[in-house]
Amino acid sequence: MQNVLVDTDVAIDYLRGLQYAKDLMLTLWDANTAYFSILSVYELYAGMRDDEIEDTGYFVNACNIEHIDLDIAKKGGELYRQYRTKGITLTALDCLINATAVINGYKVATRNKDHYPDKKMLYPI
Repeated sequence: MQNVLVDTDVAIDYLRGLQYAKDLMLTLWDANTAYFSILSVYELYAGMRDDEIEDTGYFVNACNIEHIDLDIAKKGGELYRQYRTKGITLTALDCLINATAVINGYKVATRNKDHYPDKKMLYPI
């Protein structure tokens, strides 16, 4: 099965009980193909509700965490510059999460499809 980088929005949907996200995550966890960027960990903890602390910890611990290294940082900068010249402005976090998927050959599970201009990298949800 394809390794999948789970975007923050899908993690939030899982924590809020949306069925599609629960089904997706159980499938990915069963196959040990769920990856989560350390930057998404930051985003998740920054926006979580007080009653989600324990479940957030379980979610993060169930995923394979991807850290940012020099190659990912370089690729993130390249993606930012490439998309900006096309009139597409993405946040630094989105570019780095995108670069994590590109460098590691992952698909991305997200509802925020506009954050990933290269639609070939999207995992169908």
